[in-house]
Amino acid sequence: MSDKKLVSTINSSKPPSRRQLKKLSSLIVALAVGGVMIWVGKNATTQKTIITNSSGEGHRIIKVIDGDTAEIDIKGQKRTVRFIGMDTPEVVDPRKTVQCFGREASNKGHELLEGKTVQLEYDPVVGEQDKYGRLLAYIILSDGSIYNQRMIAEGYAHEYTYQSQVYKYQAQFKAAEKAAQVADLGLWSPNTCSGDTKKSAR
Repeated sequence: MSDKKLVSTINSSKPPSRRQLKKLSSLIVALAVGGVMIWVGKNATTQKTIITNSSGEGHRIIKVIDGDTAEIDIKGQKRTVRFIGMDTPEVVDPRKTVQCFGREASNKGHELLEGKTVQLEYDPVVGEQDKYGRLLAYIILSDGSIYNQRMIAEGYAHEYTYQSQVYKYQAQFKAAEKAAQVADLGLWSPNTCSGDTKKSAR
């Protein structure tokens, strides 16, 4: 019996049979489950869009400003992007002198990013923009590694947490920083800054 005939029969004055009631119950359950699956699917898609560039679209680096900031072509617009969870010594801030290991960190940023195509991953915890209007993102390199973490792991950057925000990769960035510190890599070396990048470059 079709679903239309089933509903028509139940709407008539004749009491529905046990078989008809069973089929109607199955139909109601199927409709309910289908509605839930559609709702879950839509919300899952929304969440993925917020967290990552779900299309996997690449974005070209236009200009590396320093080790933790770059200008990136995003859908034809030049946007300044500040990289989440990391902080490199200053080299371009006019209010400050060039900081210890700043040139080395900036040079490494140029080496890894200049003219490259990368993917951006956003983090709903920190938001998509800072108070200066810069986008906030993790930079995914062509080999799938996270640029932010690599710079920390190799001693070119400190892990940076803004206002106690527990961002997505915080634990692994902190672990990368600790490992670099123990190994005296980059800015942690006693021959460079011993971790104190606030002092002026030599």
